Amino acid sequence: MEAAVLALLGAMSWGTGDFFGGLASRRAHVLTVLVVSQAVGLVGVGAWALASGDGPPGIGDVLPAVGAGAAGATGLAALYRGMAIGAMGIVAPISAVSPAVPLAVDLLRGDAPGGIQWAGIAAALAGVVLLAREPGGVARSAGLAAGVSLALVAALGFGLFVVGLDAASDGGATWAVVVARTSSTLLALSAALVVSAPLRPPTSLLPTIAAVGLFDTTANVLVAFATTYGSAGIVAVLSALYPLTTIVLARVVLGERLDRHRRVGGVLALAGAALVAVG
Repeated sequence: MEAAVLALLGAMSWGTGDFFGGLASRRAHVLTVLVVSQAVGLVGVGAWALASGDGPPGIGDVLPAVGAGAAGATGLAALYRGMAIGAMGIVAPISAVSPAVPLAVDLLRGDAPGGIQWAGIAAALAGVVLLAREPGGVARSAGLAAGVSLALVAALGFGLFVVGLDAASDGGATWAVVVARTSSTLLALSAALVVSAPLRPPTSLLPTIAAVGLFDTTANVLVAFATTYGSAGIVAVLSALYPLTTIVLARVVLGERLDRHRRVGGVLALAGAALVAVG
């Protein structure tokens, strides 16, 4: 019971942070949002690591953690930008099919998916198709709804983040997360400097952007504790439901409405992601 509650609270925290990230990116440059939120999150995970008492990782664990951070930052930038230009109820569930990426990596290593995972892949793909198609065949861009391409990039980035973090966690997951967050923060900062994006967001947006980092850090801690109380498979499934919170907030706050086939697509994408995760 404790594991389920913590995992669900973690999912709600992730989904809320994603909603605020997408909302802020509608009024500020996505790299500005990313730099500030990642920096806030870095302070949070740094404090968590120091409190844990775990030792720092070895160089063999640092390199994959750095790669994980770069992939995660790319995924978040794509997600926030996608939700800024498209419907959050479409972008969020597509980004949640990220568990298919580590599954593909396992397949390349000779570890074939089980029947449940194949069923999850099929459901997720069907859901993505339903979410991505423009009604009546009227295309905004190659027949895809706005933000879909970015949502797929986000899914790829999040999946590679998991792959890198898994490789880096042999020396301790806590510091692997710190290294990954440091990497993502520095990458976002470098990208912002290259494109001359402002590093200081509008004052009115600062609390919203800071909340993104706080919710993300809280989710990481909650899910980490959840794995100590129960099955990692159950935690993976429940935490994969984070887009539900984003979708609900988009409906309540922004008044987003999805037609029937996209609602079905969202359910299929999330169910598929959960099946892949539990397998």
